[in-house]
Amino acid sequence: MVVDVGGSHVTAAAVSTAAPGGAALLSRIERSVDSHASSAVVLDSWAAACVDAAEGAGIDPGGRDWGLAMPGPFDYDQGIGHYARVGKFERLAGVDIRSGLADRLGVDPARVRFVHDAGAYGIGEWRYGSPTRHARFVCVTLGTGVGSAFVDDGALVFDRADVPPGGEVHRLPFDGRDLEDTISTRALLARYASPDPGLSVKELASRARSGDERAQGAFDTGMEALALAVGPWLAAFGATALVVGGSISRSWDVLERGFRTGLETSAPELAVTLDIAPSRLLADAPLYGVAHLLERSAAGARCVTAPALP
Repeated sequence: MVVDVGGSHVTAAAVSTAAPGGAALLSRIERSVDSHASSAVVLDSWAAACVDAAEGAGIDPGGRDWGLAMPGPFDYDQGIGHYARVGKFERLAGVDIRSGLADRLGVDPARVRFVHDAGAYGIGEWRYGSPTRHARFVCVTLGTGVGSAFVDDGALVFDRADVPPGGEVHRLPFDGRDLEDTISTRALLARYASPDPGLSVKELASRARSGDERAQGAFDTGMEALALAVGPWLAAFGATALVVGGSISRSWDVLERGFRTGLETSAPELAVTLDIAPSRLLADAPLYGVAHLLERSAAGARCVTAPALP
């Protein structure tokens, strides 16, 4: 049983890794969550989605391992959130989420495990989304923020000299600012500066396709900045494939040009050789990724699932 926790939603699913083709969702439940609610309300919401997903697949929620893809800052070993002053889940700061969920699901706390959310996304794409299991694979997710996963022969890499600190691209600065100030939902919309406060990235992409040069320029600038920031790390890691995921990747046709332009400057050798593609699994990628990591762990493999705490 797997769960993807987002800032405004929770998705719980039963995944079979023995299905034809490698894996399949047996059930999938997505619910909205108020990230500013009390810890009890948030945990109740998560647990309700978990129970519904389990029962939808005919599974006793208390009889299975549970894996959760969690956003940081989080202590993935202890199952405790460090969410103070980060704009989400503030009331979960310092809360023992493992025990809280275990109690609600009727499962031994040792059977509740946590995975870095972008890491889960990347492993899902590497294992089930990409037609080739590249030895050095990188996934970058774009949405409200920037996430990343560096995968070396199927293992997540977080703390090594050839990846950014914590394996997290969002920590990289660009032009003296946080990278997320240049490429994220808010950054793209701010650059376009539409008088319409309800404009979405999807609508911005539609304008770019219709010939709005200012809209296309917003994507080009953001994606070129991403490539300039991440290109040297792709080269250092020896990446042979890059998948761009997250909600913004749905507009890959207007994203690709700017990224390739930046890559020609930051890592010219990769501009020719790197296999670059948008996410195939999208929002299901972290679900499949957690399932794969749970399966490997059950088989006795040692899986690093999150960066070390700073």
